[in-house]
Amino acid sequence: METEIPAMLMARQLIRPERFTFHSSRMRMKKVVKEELAAMDAESDRCAIELSDARVDVLGYACLVAIMAMGLGYHRQSEKRLTGRTQENDTNIPVVTSAGALIEGLKVMKAKKIAVVAPYMKPLTELVVNYIREEGFEVMDWRALEIPDNLDVARHDPENLPAIVQTLDLSDVDVIVLSACVQMPSLSAIAKVEAMTGKPVLTAAVATTYCMLKSLGLEAVVPGAGALLSGAY
Repeated sequence: METEIPAMLMARQLIRPERFTFHSSRMRMKKVVKEELAAMDAESDRCAIELSDARVDVLGYACLVAIMAMGLGYHRQSEKRLTGRTQENDTNIPVVTSAGALIEGLKVMKAKKIAVVAPYMKPLTELVVNYIREEGFEVMDWRALEIPDNLDVARHDPENLPAIVQTLDLSDVDVIVLSACVQMPSLSAIAKVEAMTGKPVLTAAVATTYCMLKSLGLEAVVPGAGALLSGAY
């Protein structure tokens, strides 16, 4: 959230007049396991209240797997509750979760059949795949990179992603989800994978940026960030 989303919005500043500032409140989590994810999600109310003190224009909840591990469709409940926290603080700030944004992005792209790359351990990746399937998409193939440490997820080299994608069966796939995680870097590999496969690529960070721009009433265009932010949608 604190690297690729600001990078995209800064890139957008080169082609559009709007200017952005970035404000963070962190939920604690070290190991990407279900228990720590649940404890982290419980801190989201505090974060929403703290950030609403700054009267920001949109809130982004970064952790996709924390939402998806809490139960099917939980992003709707989270977004509604956190918006409520901002209202209690005399604001009314829209909340975008990366989990909800990924689902929305796939719908906007009219995806039906997708392939997914995720950094999580296999059981958590299976939760994510099932969550996406329950939202109406066919996950044709997926890869779990099985990186347990949250900081190691952020250290994963995006240059590894094209080779990982080459191991997927893409024969019947509409959209490639190159990173089902805003923590795992992927921005620098998006154009390469789109060129290599001839298929549109989406990431959790790209989808979150798209939904944030839409919630701000701005044109969802960012150079070099793949199909969803190309202006085609």
